[in-house]
Amino acid sequence: MRGHARIVNALAALMVLGASALPLSDALADRVGRFSNDWTGNGLEVEAVADPKVQGVTCHLVDFDRSLIDRLSKGNWFEDPSNASIACRQTGPVVVGDIELSQKGEEVFSERKSLVFKSIAIRRIYDRANDTLVYIVYSRQVTDASAKMSISTVPLFAANAEWTKGKPPKP
Repeated sequence: MRGHARIVNALAALMVLGASALPLSDALADRVGRFSNDWTGNGLEVEAVADPKVQGVTCHLVDFDRSLIDRLSKGNWFEDPSNASIACRQTGPVVVGDIELSQKGEEVFSERKSLVFKSIAIRRIYDRANDTLVYIVYSRQVTDASAKMSISTVPLFAANAEWTKGKPPKP
């Protein structure tokens, strides 16, 4: 039995090293910064995420990147915490494409935080009454559902936003 445990541990260590080379992002994000926040090498990573359907809006997402030392010491090999924060701003002329206008909005970005069950996502919702784009970053976790989230808004009233499908009427 002890030999079996050693094999499992060795395979797990190899998978961690291999998993660190895998791309974890389902959409394009550009890393704009990374710094270590403790002596073990755990870090905070800052990514710029452009909204694929709204030109001129960029969200900056910061999330946690676990170090190999932390993974080895805790034995939680294949996941990062799903803590994240977001700030979205107008970064150029705003052109709103064919976006989802329902109350549920639509997902703009997703990034896995474990091999199977956990990811963080950014969802955009259009607030018609206030002519504002609302961006929420949240954790999706199949087990132990998480209520970790952060919100940011981009008001369009002074942005001179162009709508490719025509601006929707106020409610």
